[in-house]
Amino acid sequence: MPDPTVFPPTAPPPRTVAPGLYLVATPIGNLRDMTLRALDVLAAAELVLAEDTRVTAKLLSAYGLKAKLERCDDHASARAAELAIERLREGAVVALVSDAGTPLVSDPGYVVARAVIAEGLPVHPIPGPSSLLAALCIAGLPADRVLFAGFLPPKSGARRTALEELRTGRQTLVFFESGPRLADSLADMASVLGPRPAAVARELTKLYEECVRGSLAELAVDPRCQAPKGEIVIVVAPGEAEVATEADADAALKEAMTRLPPGEAAAEVSKALNLPRKPLYKRALELQGR
Repeated sequence: MPDPTVFPPTAPPPRTVAPGLYLVATPIGNLRDMTLRALDVLAAAELVLAEDTRVTAKLLSAYGLKAKLERCDDHASARAAELAIERLREGAVVALVSDAGTPLVSDPGYVVARAVIAEGLPVHPIPGPSSLLAALCIAGLPADRVLFAGFLPPKSGARRTALEELRTGRQTLVFFESGPRLADSLADMASVLGPRPAAVARELTKLYEECVRGSLAELAVDPRCQAPKGEIVIVVAPGEAEVATEADADAALKEAMTRLPPGEAAAEVSKALNLPRKPLYKRALELQGR
């Protein structure tokens, strides 16, 4: 077996990095997750826009790289966009990185990318580490239809309102959350979304990587989910399809028939409530008194 410290013994040769804005994914914990192409781009970059220049300076130092760093956080993204456009028009290579993971995912770099795209200048993705995808892979939950909801509001009332908007969706939900708010968020999820299976992943790719699985209610009281340290991703299974009752169907038919004839009303309600059309049409006629 090859010695992992020298792998790969050979690699495809680097290509010339053309001018443009490069959205460079960086490790979420393990520095060995840095891709060869990401290193090529950062080595060629005349300007690196970073969420926190101190964090990125340490990353570049780990690989023996040097580059001009400029801040690109929530307060400086507009200025960073202007600077990027100015340098790109001069034919420069500009890289944009977040503190960890893939830029633009719950990240202020979106302002820069949108501005550069609006100017018709080239933007290239340099894929790599992503805590969202890493958590989804190990959660043991369906990954064919996924909705990434980012960070929920910090206060319970607003958080429950946001969760209510997601309650009827039929896809796996993925959230980011902080340690101090984790248990409260899980409790609100259990209250609004019901007893769904879920997983809490933290410190992904790091020494103390952990994935705790269970129902939302179980996770809310699990000692491992009480203000843990580290970056946290919550993955929640899709909800069960709700079966409409006869009362639901009657109410929907009555409303639809204020606008439509019975046949069209039955078709509309059939699609909305996932019920067979023929019984609905018969019921619509009954409600109409025929």
